[in-house]
Amino acid sequence: LVRMKFLQLLSREPGKLEMLFRIPFCQKQFPYMCLATSACLYSKKKKVNSYEQVDQEKYKNLVYSVTSYKTSAQTPETIFEEDNLLYGPPNKHRPPVKAGTKTPKNWVPLINPNKRIPLLNGDSNLPIKIALQKTKMPSVTRILQQTISPQQAFYLERWKEKMILELGKDGFAEYTKNLFLQGELFHAALESIFLSEEMAAKEQREDVVISGYLSSVQHVLKDISEVKALESAVQHETLQYLGLVDCVAKYRGQLCVIDWKTSEKPKPSLKNTFDNPLQVAAYIGAINHDANYDFQVSCGLIVVAYKNGSPAHPHFMDPGLCSQYWNKWLLRLEEYMDRN
Repeated sequence: LVRMKFLQLLSREPGKLEMLFRIPFCQKQFPYMCLATSACLYSKKKKVNSYEQVDQEKYKNLVYSVTSYKTSAQTPETIFEEDNLLYGPPNKHRPPVKAGTKTPKNWVPLINPNKRIPLLNGDSNLPIKIALQKTKMPSVTRILQQTISPQQAFYLERWKEKMILELGKDGFAEYTKNLFLQGELFHAALESIFLSEEMAAKEQREDVVISGYLSSVQHVLKDISEVKALESAVQHETLQYLGLVDCVAKYRGQLCVIDWKTSEKPKPSLKNTFDNPLQVAAYIGAINHDANYDFQVSCGLIVVAYKNGSPAHPHFMDPGLCSQYWNKWLLRLEEYMDRN
C-alpha cells in the first residue's frame, strides 16, 4: 500500500520529488534503507529461463536431460546411434583368421620319417658346402617376399618412402647396397672363423665396416660347436623349393639351423624378426628332406648382430616352436603356389 501511494505521488506532483529524499521525511515515513532496497529490487530485471517457455510435457525427457547435467548426456550407445543415423550402419569387419588356426592342404611333416641316419656319420672336420644351382624351383626368400602380409608391406613401403625422403633415390640405393655388402662381409668373416682360418678371420676383424658385428656375436660364438654346414644350398624334394642355409651347428648342445642377421636397431624378441622364424623353419624342413644331408634338425637359432657392437640377441627356437612356424610356412608356400 505504501509503495502504491508513493508511485501516485510521483505521478501527480513531479516537483515534490526532492522532498521525498529529505532525511526527515525518509526517517518518518520511508526509511532510507527500505526505499533503496525497494528501488533496486524494482529496477532489477528478473532472469527468464528459456526452458520454461518450452512445452514441458512434450519435451519432458529432453528438457530434463539438458537441465539436469552439467556435462554431455551422450553415452557411447547414443553416439553410435547418431553416427548410424547420419552415416549409415558401419560395415561389419571380420578379423583375419590367424595362420596358425588353418591347416595346410598339402601337409608334410617337419621331420622326415623315411630318412635313414647312418650310425657313423663319417665325422668329417669340414662342414658341408653345396653351391646353389639355378633351377625353376622358387627360393624361400622369394616365396616369403611375394606372400608378405598387407600390414608388413605397408610398413615396409612407408619405411622406404621415409628413407628416400631423407637420402634421396640415389642415396637410398647406396644405403641398401652398403647393407647388402656388410651382410656378405659379415657372413664371410663367420665362415672364416668356423673354418679355423685364423689369418682370414683376423683380416676380417680389422675391417671397420663389420668389426662391430663381430664384436656383437662373440658371446654367442662361445656356445656354438660341431659345425655341419656353412652357406650351403638345401632343397625340399617333396615340396619343391630351395634355399641357402647360413649355418648348421650345435648351439648349447642342440643341433640347429642358424640364421645370422645384422641390424642397426635392437630386436630383443623373436617377434621383432618378422618372417625370419618362417625362413628358419623352411630351411629345417628342406634339410630333413634333402638326401645330401645325412642328419636331421629339429631346432633353430636366429642371431641378431648389431653394428655398434652391443651384445647380439640369440633367439632359440625349440622343436615345438619350429613346428608352429613350419605350419605357417606351409600356408605361405600354398599361397605362393596358388598365385603362380
